[in-house]
Amino acid sequence: MNSKFIPYYTVIFTSSQTKNIEGYSEMAEQMETLAKKQEGFLGVDSARNEIGITVSYWESLESIKNWKQNSEHLFAQQKGRTDWYSWYKVRICKVEREYEFKSS
Repeated sequence: MNSKFIPYYTVIFTSSQTKNIEGYSEMAEQMETLAKKQEGFLGVDSARNEIGITVSYWESLESIKNWKQNSEHLFAQQKGRTDWYSWYKVRICKVEREYEFKSS
């Protein structure tokens, strides 16, 4: 993240998948492409092992609300509940400070 956006908001999506993940990777890729086009989107980080964690970064709570209500995103959410996830949790947080270390 670029500190010029502080404060900003994150949506932390933590999930556990079912055994049926057919079509999941394609949908995840589509959602990332779509999110990048949304007003207020700042970036995304994602990792998956036994559980998946995706953190998306947004300029405002309004940006997050608009993304949650996007029709294609709503379809993906429903598909996730019926097919791909056995469990998930969403957390929305305000970032007021950040720092990083980078080895050269």
